[in-house]
Amino acid sequence: MAIATLTLNPALDVTTCTEKVRPGHKLRCSPPRFDPGGGGINVARVITHLGGEAVAVFPSGGPAGATIVQLLEEQRVAILPVPIKGATRESFTVDEGRPGDQYRFVLPGPGLSDDELATLLDALFGVEDVSHIVVSGSLPPGCDPAILKRIGKRCAEAGVKLVIDTSGPALAACEGAGAWLIKPSLREVVDLLGREIRSEDDEMAAARELRKRGFAEMVVVSLAERGALLVGEGVELRVPAIPVEAKGTVGAGDSMVAAISLAASQGKGIEDALHYGIAAGAATLMTPATELARKEDVDRLYAGTASRG
Repeated sequence: MAIATLTLNPALDVTTCTEKVRPGHKLRCSPPRFDPGGGGINVARVITHLGGEAVAVFPSGGPAGATIVQLLEEQRVAILPVPIKGATRESFTVDEGRPGDQYRFVLPGPGLSDDELATLLDALFGVEDVSHIVVSGSLPPGCDPAILKRIGKRCAEAGVKLVIDTSGPALAACEGAGAWLIKPSLREVVDLLGREIRSEDDEMAAARELRKRGFAEMVVVSLAERGALLVGEGVELRVPAIPVEAKGTVGAGDSMVAAISLAASQGKGIEDALHYGIAAGAATLMTPATELARKEDVDRLYAGTASRG
């Protein structure tokens, strides 16, 4: 079965490199790289690269939106772009030196009208033979976070598992949305609960609290260089990160969500799915700029985790 993804605020990711970022100077840059971006789009790209079936649903407007469509078609990612009046945003990443620091500039994106949102949801739930829907990324300006509860209700009616990866008010709106799985970072959990988390016991307790409050059946908390933890029905575990040489950080979380969702759609258990997700996140760290995980790297890293038990 397929996985449908929804990106409410996509972006054309533009990446370049300069020797040194300094104020007041013309910064000579390398030729830019263009990638289709936004959480759900990245999830669909990774699922497709890993050999799964995904359909990316997203709003598209202006030259950046047209470029995203073209790039996804070139990558043979199945898409359902919904035309909008506004212009799709761009995000700009500058790598300083080789290797060096990375600067990420993120624009807000266009607002969506009620009619445009309704058309997006109709397109999303019009995808056939879907086992999971992944809603990932930020909300566009002015978008009511309650849209996640609307999506959750329709998922429940359709018998589809909902995966949400978002932050801020949108993450807070996940409470009671009926999600199967959410994947906040530890910092996002701290911001959501409004208290410091000082120990591993605190981390696990926070994930339990989110699950008890109805944020999701499964709560995966990403812990950056320490890996991730999972709390679900009858299962609590930690999976350590896989040490790799990091060349970029863009899309690592999206890759984790993609691999977890793909493994679950294929009938794998949640523990196995989390190991696969950790491998996909690590594989993306190995790639430069906005490039995402390569299947051969994911398979190799995942096989390594399996061999360690």
